[in-house]
Amino acid sequence: MNTIRTVSEFHRLLSLPAPRHPLVSVINLTESVFLEDDVWKGFVNQFYCVALKRDAKGKIKYGQQHYDYDKGVLSFTAPNQVQYLDLQTIECGSGYLLIFHPDFLLSHTLANTISRYSFFSYAVNEALHLSAEEEENLITILNRIDSECRHIDKHTQEIILSQIELLLNYSNRFYERQFITRKNNNHQLLVKLEQIVKQYFDSDMSAKRGLLTVHYLAEQMNLSPNYLGDLLRFHTGQNAQQHIHEKLIEKAKEKLTTTTLSVGEIAFLLGFEHPQSFSTLFKKKTSLSPIQFRESFN
Repeated sequence: MNTIRTVSEFHRLLSLPAPRHPLVSVINLTESVFLEDDVWKGFVNQFYCVALKRDAKGKIKYGQQHYDYDKGVLSFTAPNQVQYLDLQTIECGSGYLLIFHPDFLLSHTLANTISRYSFFSYAVNEALHLSAEEEENLITILNRIDSECRHIDKHTQEIILSQIELLLNYSNRFYERQFITRKNNNHQLLVKLEQIVKQYFDSDMSAKRGLLTVHYLAEQMNLSPNYLGDLLRFHTGQNAQQHIHEKLIEKAKEKLTTTTLSVGEIAFLLGFEHPQSFSTLFKKKTSLSPIQFRESFN
């Protein structure tokens, strides 16, 4: 696996002049030409990247997922995420890449808050689709960042980071809009989620595989865990783990009230290794122990 460590090295691999700032750059894709280099067959960047792609073509493999470029798509990658490019199919088209090294964030609040922007760990095929007006808003910000890189002084870092933060906050808004406009599709995803959860608990999968996990649900739905979590939070107010716990407690209540199985047997069927862990979670969620809950129905 090849590692692209610096903004300057990335510029070189795109046949571009050295960046004006060593830790941040806005790259115009129309000026970029990928060098025929084995590095693209499997690489990680050690910096953040926000890509706004217009009329780009080709395929990128991001983790284990393939993504076909589309018009007006905004995507995000964090440092040390594995990517693969097929240079035989890539056409850069037009658009922009904003890249910035984690060191650029040091001593700024964004260094601590950037992890809250969960779209940096989305799978690329869950990228953000933009309206023309939304694109123009973000391009204006990118142009400001690029302009500021031309005039480096003691104010540069603060000004650029304030613009990056603005761009990320706009992206948060646009993602929420995307969840709303794709409501019908999201409803189908939620129905599918309930079917997967029901099948997991109704079969013997819990006893064989253990507790239902967020990773398993996301994998079955071809979503990243963070995207699934944001989807659930938007529509239900719960994160994915809370949703699993709610369904698990519902199933536990069903077993406690309709069967004579012991608490230990129910815990095993639900995927717990230790009955005490099940009892602790059940009491936390219901304020009653499993036995107290069962007795309340007798």
